[in-house]
Amino acid sequence: MAVLAGRRRVRARVEGVVQGVGFRPFVYRIARELGLAGWVRNDERGVLVEVEGDSAAVDAFLARLEADAPPLAAVERVTPSERLTTGEPSFRILDSARGGEPDALVAPDTATCADCLAELRDPGDRRHRYPFINCTNCGPRFTIVRDVPYDRARTTMAAFIMCDACRREYEDPADRRFHAQPNACPDCGPSLRLVGAGGAVLGLRDEALRAAAAALADGGAVVAVKGLGGFHLACRADDEDAVAALRARKHREDKPFALMVSSAEGAGRLVALGGAERRLLEGPDRPIVLAPRHDGAPVARAVAPGCAELGVMLPYSPLHHLLLDDAGVPLVMTSGNVSDEPIVYEDDDALARLAAVADLFLLHDRPIQTRTDDSVLRVVRGRPLALRRSRGQVPRSQALPVAARRPLLACGAELKSTFCVARGARAWVGPHVGDLANWETLRSFRDGIAHFERLFAVTPEVVAHDLHPSYLSTAYALERGDLVPVGVQHHHGHLAACLAEHAETAPAVGAVFDGTGYGTDGTVWGGELLVGDLVGFERVGHLRAVRMPGGEQAIRQPWRMACAWLQDAGVRAPALARRVGAERWAAVAQLARGALAAPLTSSMGRLFDAVGALCLGRLEVTFEGQAAVELEAAAATAPGARGAYPLPLTADLVLDPRPTIAAATADVAAGRPAGVIAARFHHAVARATAQACARAAEGAGVSTVVLSGGVFQNRLLAEETAALLGAARLRVLLPERLPPNDGGIAFGQAAVAAARLAARAG
Repeated sequence: MAVLAGRRRVRARVEGVVQGVGFRPFVYRIARELGLAGWVRNDERGVLVEVEGDSAAVDAFLARLEADAPPLAAVERVTPSERLTTGEPSFRILDSARGGEPDALVAPDTATCADCLAELRDPGDRRHRYPFINCTNCGPRFTIVRDVPYDRARTTMAAFIMCDACRREYEDPADRRFHAQPNACPDCGPSLRLVGAGGAVLGLRDEALRAAAAALADGGAVVAVKGLGGFHLACRADDEDAVAALRARKHREDKPFALMVSSAEGAGRLVALGGAERRLLEGPDRPIVLAPRHDGAPVARAVAPGCAELGVMLPYSPLHHLLLDDAGVPLVMTSGNVSDEPIVYEDDDALARLAAVADLFLLHDRPIQTRTDDSVLRVVRGRPLALRRSRGQVPRSQALPVAARRPLLACGAELKSTFCVARGARAWVGPHVGDLANWETLRSFRDGIAHFERLFAVTPEVVAHDLHPSYLSTAYALERGDLVPVGVQHHHGHLAACLAEHAETAPAVGAVFDGTGYGTDGTVWGGELLVGDLVGFERVGHLRAVRMPGGEQAIRQPWRMACAWLQDAGVRAPALARRVGAERWAAVAQLARGALAAPLTSSMGRLFDAVGALCLGRLEVTFEGQAAVELEAAAATAPGARGAYPLPLTADLVLDPRPTIAAATADVAAGRPAGVIAARFHHAVARATAQACARAAEGAGVSTVVLSGGVFQNRLLAEETAALLGAARLRVLLPERLPPNDGGIAFGQAAVAAARLAARAG
């Protein structure tokens, strides 16, 4: 066949999040618009396209692949190569190809788009009030994917056979539902049913939805709602009795509940939304966003006792939109589980495990492949700070600044557990699993790892793990005896996670403050000043160590840490001792004087516990970090509080809080408001930390400081410390996309393992 002069044919490999986001119809449209022939298809690595036509049109096509990509696409790389022209007459979309090693990036679940919402609320549309409406710009992705390439047959929608109308949309490149894998309608797709706690079916389809909304709106009912990545437990947010009943049944005494409201305007009536918070709230991720609670907000106090903030989110599935529309009030929308267990995501499991919690179950028959809890963010220094990374964000890949020379698995820590798989320069951090405290959570952890290894074609040869010998994550790592183990110290993992997220390989100072972490000297670390990079670190300073009376009991009973610090400071607090009881106080004081059942700890989290017990009377906690959360909330009530308690720094960079404890105790005895005491304590820690980091940076000849660890979830502490370091002309890095708490550890372990492999290779 003769080939016209000036005609070219180019093959382009497109990598990134380009499957399940409308990329092929986008390619089809611009190829047709530019008069190009050829084809496009999905395969294991992403999208492959060949175009043929006028040379200038081919150049324009290549430029637009990234510049004009669909809103949910994330094009990482376009690699073109010249091909011989064939004279092909038209442009086609081909079936997906299989056979190579999977390298396509799976898209996260995405909030319902404006076009689908308009159809959902249009009485004339055939999908009016259909709770599973979606298109290529929105809907479930990761939670329904079983394998790649991302096609319907490899999702949990495979069992639903499209009707003729849906099939026409699915096969029409000009339709926004072209190859939308969850595409469905009331005639052929998933449907709802409402079930009572005893298992009786009380309603189907729209009747089920309206009945569930009415039960919520009337007050008193707790409804288990099957969402995208698992079940929520819902009740009216302004009903004290309903919220109290949910707390009692869920065995969740104090930990805050999240709220779902119908709009950002509705959220603004409950919390103070700045521009950054609103952008997060309305983004395609639709996370829970923490923001300061308005005085007088119409929300039951039991929703978030002791907290100055509320966690709010907007509806992110059509089912949630309809439920909020019909109920007409903000709803508590908390994870569907019993305390300390992972979120429930299967119908039969929900009916069994939540039978004593929920009055009604709003179920649907679209299976969930992977459980994912809601993501949680707050704004610090005008930037997002992830507290929990899950739905809407997983499984976005994270770049490793030093590529992994061998495929690897990182198993994270024990609390707020996540895992990470990596190969080459790319790592995938799994969704929030929870605390590895029981068999169900451990099973979820194991299943998640197996799914990620299959989905992203990672066959690990190396496994990174925490040094703590008793962590279940460490035990799992060492059980995989065919893998080369790489132990990573807990706080080095925190430092490395933040460095790697910011693509840093050079050394930095790290102030890593958390509750507990196994130190290289066998003691419990948690208030650490490190100088290190991705390969290694040196501990250059720390919080003064004291005894932790009763070991883990001291985590659950903060007064024990108050007793230890008071004794170390040579200070008495008679009122606190009387509240505890003279005999118990004396026994714990005796423990704090010796090594038996009282390990040494340098934990900043435990210092926050001690001050929380002193000034707030918090004797016991029902969730990890509760005393610190309440201390931050108290400090927020005294925003203009001046002065800081003394917190001296020794010549060898040891922060000595004994004078802090003495001054705070004196203020408590003098009847000073708790908010003032809390604020002065925060100021003391921020100033001492900034001073210590500045000295460490000068000594090490570095100019970058990392602030990480769970204590730096505290906005007041993080912002004040960062401001002081900035004034000292130091560059400050905080985690953003990954949590500063233990949810970021797995990524840090992966970055360390990759860097060490590269260093050994020379």
